[in-house]
This record gives sequence, structure tokens and C-alpha cells, in this order.
Amino acid sequence: MPEQSPTPKKRRRGRLFRFSAAFVVLLAVAGYLVVQYVTGGRGGPGCKVVSGKDDGQEFEFTQEQTMNAATIAAVGTGRGMPERAVTIALATAIQESQLVNITHGDRDSLGLFQQRPSQGWGTEKQIMDPTYAASVFYEHLAKVDDYQQLPLTVAAQRVQRSGYPEAYAKHEPDATLLSAALTGQSAATLTCQGLPDTTVTTTGPDAVRAALVRDFGREVLKETGAEVTGGGTTSKSTSESKAKAESKSKDKSTATPSPSASATGGSSTVTLPVRSGSTKTGWQLAHWAVANSSALHIDRVSYAGREWAAGSANDPWHSTGTKAAGGVRIQTEGPTGQ
Repeated sequence: MPEQSPTPKKRRRGRLFRFSAAFVVLLAVAGYLVVQYVTGGRGGPGCKVVSGKDDGQEFEFTQEQTMNAATIAAVGTGRGMPERAVTIALATAIQESQLVNITHGDRDSLGLFQQRPSQGWGTEKQIMDPTYAASVFYEHLAKVDDYQQLPLTVAAQRVQRSGYPEAYAKHEPDATLLSAALTGQSAATLTCQGLPDTTVTTTGPDAVRAALVRDFGREVLKETGAEVTGGGTTSKSTSESKAKAESKSKDKSTATPSPSASATGGSSTVTLPVRSGSTKTGWQLAHWAVANSSALHIDRVSYAGREWAAGSANDPWHSTGTKAAGGVRIQTEGPTGQ
């Protein structure tokens, strides 16, 4: 006896089931893509910034997002921009790219601020450099009359000329928390898991110094004559020698003296001297180091009697019991990829 064909009612149920299953799969894929866009494919949040006012405000970011935020803040202070400018820049980058240096966007928009080569923001290569992108953003912001007195979204819009001029305002609370930490206004308020980025091949003092100069510039932190000792040997990198020669022709006063470094066994310590009374500068450097801990394989950061250690998310910035002098101390893994 031939098998009976499904009734219309059963066929409708079958189609509804298949449609529902396909819709669930589509939602899952969409959710995955959103996570990859927001985190840059690097997993979930690994850093947290909290308010220094004990008001319970906090926000979580990925290590990549926080590292980009630290670059934006460092470039701003290096240009002598006020904390308000850094807050505006961070809110703009959160809106435009979620603080991920993306290679796509509307039309030819690229990078942290979704700047367009066709609109005169720079070449594609320049715009994809976070330091350049932040610098050119501040250059345009500085030309906005009374930008510090304007509502954040108005100031950002006058730089960006976005099709959604009110979009920046909603990110102001998070940008304010980040700015306070990354400009050193609030102490011991930024923590990260500090899990080492396995794709990084160059670590150690040279990598730390190069990243400091990249973000803060030679006007703020000169890379001169630092030595790395360990295993009975003393060595200077080629970049150090070159920087020392360059610095002789640019002998200007700086906010912080040159870093020194020492190595023992498999780890190295970079010390960033901080002038007396410059705790704001000290905390900016300390938070910068934590933000870059994954990429630079930084294990510990200590300053002003407080210490952060990689993997100690449950006990961030604990007291060391002493306010030892010596500035910001950054302990990294031994140098690799040299």
C-alpha cells in the first residue's frame, strides 16, 4: 500500500520548524559576527576600568580595545591636549569602531576613527596606524572653537561629520572612566587579565621602550642609553644606539626621565623614573603598561606602593606595604625575537 502523503497541516508544521531552525542558526551566526567585530576576534572582555570616586561605575573592555584606548590617551597628552579632549576622542572611537582597528567601514572608512583617505585624512596605511589616527583626530579637534565647553557629541560631530550626530553622547560615561584612568587622573582604576598574546614574537625591555616612544613620542619619553644586563653580559640594542644619537640633537626637557632596564634570569624590569609631585604622570604610565600587558608580555607593574600582577583579576592593584621610590616598574618576560 503506497505511503500516504503528508497532510497540508503537517507540511505547514514542517516548513515552520525548518524556518525556525534556520532563524536560530542565523541569529547565532549574527551574534558570533558581532562579538568578532566588537572584540576583534580576540575573545571576551579582559580589562575593567572603575570609577575613582567609589560610585560603583565600571566598564569592561577587551585587552585589544584597552590597548588602543591607551594609545589614544597617550597621543593626546603627548600633544598637550586636556583630559576633556581625550574623553571626546575615546567616545568617538568607541562609537566609530568599538576601539578596534578595523579594516572596513562605510565606503572607504578605516581604523579606530573610521577616517576616509578620500576625504584627506591620510593614506590607508597611515589611518590604520592608531598613533597617526589619534594624532590627526586631535589636530582637527584643536581647530574646533571652544570644544571643551561644547557638549561632547557636538565637539565630536564637528570633527567627524557623521550621519548620526547624536550617536557619540551615549558613550560619554564609559569614555570618561577610561580617560580618567588613562590620563592618570584616577589611581589604580584600570586592571587587565594580562594573558600573553601568543602571536607576539618580540618582547622584553626593547619592545616596551619602543611602544612607549610610539605612543608618547620622543618629546615626552626619550629612549636613551638604557642597558639590559643578565647572564653575565651587558648589551645595547641597535634601536637604543640610534635613539641615543637622535636624542643628542633633540635635547629638550621631558615630563619623565629616560627609562632604565635590568634583566635577571628570564625576566626583565624597566623602570620609568617619575618626578616628585608627578603622580598623574606616574599613574598614566602605570595604567598604560597594564593596558599593553598582553601584547608586551608584562607580568607586573608597580607604582606608589601599589602593584598589579598578570592573572590576579581578583586582587587588582594590591598594596605592597611600602612606597618605595624608583618610579613605575614594569616587569616583563625575558626578551624574545631579538
